[in-house]
Amino acid sequence: MNVAKSGYRVFSANSSVACTELAKKITERLGVELGKSVVFQESNSETRVDVKESVRGQTIFIIQTIPSRDVNTAIMELLVMAYALKTSCAKNIIGVIPYFPYSKQCKMRKRGSIVCKLLASMLAKAGLTHIITMDLHQKEIQGFFSFPVDNLRASPFLIQYIQEEIPDYRNAIIVAKSPAAAKRAQSYAERLRLGLAVIHGEAQCSESDMADGRHSPPCVRNATGHTGLELPSGKQQAPFPGIELPIMMAKEKPPITVVGDVGGRIAIIVDDIIDDVGDFVAAAEILKERGAYKIYIMATHGLLSADAPHLIEESAIDEVVVTNTVPHEVQKLQCPKIKTVDVSMILAEAIRRIHNGESMAYLFRNITVDD
Repeated sequence: MNVAKSGYRVFSANSSVACTELAKKITERLGVELGKSVVFQESNSETRVDVKESVRGQTIFIIQTIPSRDVNTAIMELLVMAYALKTSCAKNIIGVIPYFPYSKQCKMRKRGSIVCKLLASMLAKAGLTHIITMDLHQKEIQGFFSFPVDNLRASPFLIQYIQEEIPDYRNAIIVAKSPAAAKRAQSYAERLRLGLAVIHGEAQCSESDMADGRHSPPCVRNATGHTGLELPSGKQQAPFPGIELPIMMAKEKPPITVVGDVGGRIAIIVDDIIDDVGDFVAAAEILKERGAYKIYIMATHGLLSADAPHLIEESAIDEVVVTNTVPHEVQKLQCPKIKTVDVSMILAEAIRRIHNGESMAYLFRNITVDD
């Protein structure tokens, strides 16, 4: 395909090897050349982007992977490149961001902020007009954007890996490491025609428990017999007549249990993100105790930060399978249990369909909303 006549260009917004490799895989599938640009950090750590060719009137796709070790720099690279293309009169600027950063900060916690919404506003202000991403942490994040968002799914690739690379996968059972992950696990189980198990009673507080950090009224009712609410000055404010606030009972997690029979089976834990692996390691130990003889973890985004590779290597986990939405080459060198599934095919097809004005429904066939 002639790049000059194709009407669109593909650029890489990151000079890292992982992002460049993903960009090259995508452009090879599309039959186009990677756009000429330079992304680097100056001596004062400021991000600089130089676009080396004309983009006037073109539709531009910016591919940006987000490394877990340097998230904020990757965001600035994307913002600066989008703004550079906008001021160079590009017609449309579409971000291909397989893993959308700050997606876990999509709910209000105490006096914090919804950072994911802030990032969505920043991208729109920088000039992006569309985003292609994969397996957002919460589907509702799409509502933060003022432009279209295509949230692709990695489950077909992970299911294919299970069918082709796990011997005797028919003897496997899909496991949700918490009740919150049960819907995703059920989707996998139904398509693979396998059983479902759920681990209940995690020691750690789940994300939903921290979604609203307001602790008023207090959990314990004042025992001194005061009839009003205490003010900073020491005075009391009388409550509304006839209204008595109920006691807010604190949550207590039950002992860890596994709902479902995993004895003598292969346990496959599925999730969207694997970052801090403490929960996964604890789940693997419980499944081993319950009789599972092999344990796999399937996740879309392998952030694997901190000492995750070391913990996986010493755990009961047999294999961790993630996609190449996030660079993790260093982690693979530290832990041979980590395997990678390439999803560049679906990203390239999404780019082609968007450019040609074709329907995206084909990419979501046989995929449920809960997936």
